[in-house]
Amino acid sequence: MKIGVVLPQTEIGNDPGAIKAYAEAVEGMGFTHALVFDHVLGANPERPGGWKGPYTYRHAFHEPFVLFGFLAAATRRLELVTGILILPQRQTALVAKQAAAVDVLSGGRLRLGVGVGWNAVEFEALGENFHTRGRRVEEQVEVMRALWTRELVTYKGAFHQIPDAGLNPLPVQRPIPIWMGGESEPVQKRMARLADGWMPHFRAGDAGQAAVDRIHRLIRDAGRDPATFGIEGRMTLSQIPQVDWAKELEAWRAMRGISHLCVHTAGMGLGSPDEHVKTLRRFRETMGLR
Repeated sequence: MKIGVVLPQTEIGNDPGAIKAYAEAVEGMGFTHALVFDHVLGANPERPGGWKGPYTYRHAFHEPFVLFGFLAAATRRLELVTGILILPQRQTALVAKQAAAVDVLSGGRLRLGVGVGWNAVEFEALGENFHTRGRRVEEQVEVMRALWTRELVTYKGAFHQIPDAGLNPLPVQRPIPIWMGGESEPVQKRMARLADGWMPHFRAGDAGQAAVDRIHRLIRDAGRDPATFGIEGRMTLSQIPQVDWAKELEAWRAMRGISHLCVHTAGMGLGSPDEHVKTLRRFRETMGLR
């Protein structure tokens, strides 16, 4: 099981030196990947109709592809992961281009986690239809994989037209791995057919194992091999007393089908990027990780 970190987007601040030092420290400690969340716009809670989302305009989010271009130069081995990029609110060919550029500049270290999203405000502001996002994302995956693996693409679908054109440069990985987030039945059936992996939100244990077994059944029903499908767990340290960290990690390791785990330090009241680094170092020492 590969163990990475969730970059504390809303707490890491805007100092490029501190962000660079965080990434270097994470890689130096032996974590395998850094996962970042994605939001383009934050809504005003005092807007007409109110706002019930977990994030507002007061929460800072670094744009993932720009951030990864920066981190590609600061690291050498760290896998760069979106967890998740809201794909249907973006132009597909542009995402394919940006992802290919990150993959080239990082030497093939991008893993693209995508999802359909929940924030209608962002879709409206970005000029995309919130209500067709499920159908659109399926075509987007097909289009991006074509653009990543062929010099020239001619495509005509319900949402996309490509008139004999292609990306240059093509990515190192052909295609770039596409993982999906989401828990609903339609989303799970979609990822069983199309995705290379899943980014769920369950805790380790019997309920989580039941969810893994369910997605594996759907993958087999789609004529695919679950052994080729990755699953990324998340260990949110703010929810777990330090005395239970080892128990929680062992519970993740005992589960069937978990290929990756990311350690999340946000929400612990840490005051600086350096405190996040110290907490990750304490985690590794407590777990006896080398």
